[in-house]
Amino acid sequence: MTDEIKKIERAAKAEIPKAKTADELQALKIQYLGRERGALTLILRGLKQLPEKDRAGVGKEANRLRDFLESLFEKRGRELETQIIESTLKKERIDVTRPGVRQKRGHLHPHTIVLREIENIFGSMGFEVAEGPEVETEYYNFDALNIPAEHPARDMWDTFWLRSNQKEIRNQKSEIRNSKERLLLRTHTSPVQIRYMEKHNPPLRIIAPGRAYRYEATDASHEFQFYQVEGLMVDKNVSIANFKAVIEEFFSRLFGTRVKTRLRPSFFPFVEPGFEVDITCTSCTKLKIKNQKSKIRCGVCKGGGWLEIAGAGMIHPNVFKAAGYNPKHWQGFAFGMGLDRIVMMKYKIPDIRLFHSGDLRFLKQF
Repeated sequence: MTDEIKKIERAAKAEIPKAKTADELQALKIQYLGRERGALTLILRGLKQLPEKDRAGVGKEANRLRDFLESLFEKRGRELETQIIESTLKKERIDVTRPGVRQKRGHLHPHTIVLREIENIFGSMGFEVAEGPEVETEYYNFDALNIPAEHPARDMWDTFWLRSNQKEIRNQKSEIRNSKERLLLRTHTSPVQIRYMEKHNPPLRIIAPGRAYRYEATDASHEFQFYQVEGLMVDKNVSIANFKAVIEEFFSRLFGTRVKTRLRPSFFPFVEPGFEVDITCTSCTKLKIKNQKSKIRCGVCKGGGWLEIAGAGMIHPNVFKAAGYNPKHWQGFAFGMGLDRIVMMKYKIPDIRLFHSGDLRFLKQF
């Protein structure tokens, strides 16, 4: 049996260094040291059949060979790992002299592009950006804006009402208003103005961009979720003339052409007086259409030359009172406009539903 051990050792020394892959090395390991049919394992199992005087010597020699073979397998395993790493590095090395492959870049949503531009324009005129919660209370969405319960003006906003959590709702001064005050998805971003005025002393200038919700049918020009940009300016000597100057400067810079405005009387509960804001059609300006008699009719304004773009007015005294301001000392203007419509005008987008379609063909254009 000693001769058999030496024979196994000679064969292993010859075969193990020649193993070219990890699989070949594993097969040799099973052949020599496998638990079931390994050559050395069979010798160790046969020790009990040897005379007692020979067992110790043969067993010692077999254990020596097992330790030797394990070290041999380990050494060859490390060599194969090194070879694999070197081969991989050689195949996958980066040739910095070769032209690179341009990676596809993502695209900003048109809402994001225009909103950033709006914030930059107003920021240059001293306006800060204010934000507020989309899940709002009835108080901030209606009552504080001079739209109390049962007021007919509430019909102007088709509201998504939510189930109240029945917790005590506190205003910014930590006074308990009503433990059962109803919650809703805000119908405009005007509540942000109230929340901001409660925390800040005048004079102030802010815009409040954000998402709003109204329960209405979806079509090419209406969505139940949409974006608004509202603005607020409060000081001791603010007038409609200030508003007209601010809004004309804003639209002229946004559309890249001189824009004129006109104000038409209208009603909004939180302002007095209130008015609709029209701007000269930028498409007509680019097409050089001077009047309705032109043979070319503008597809945006239908040849009228004006576009309704926003609602505005001087802040109602009741709104100031709700925010904790004295209306005898302060005055200001507020305005609100739909971001979606502005984006559609700027980029000639025909259908508002494209904004939320998830169609990459649409987004790749921006």
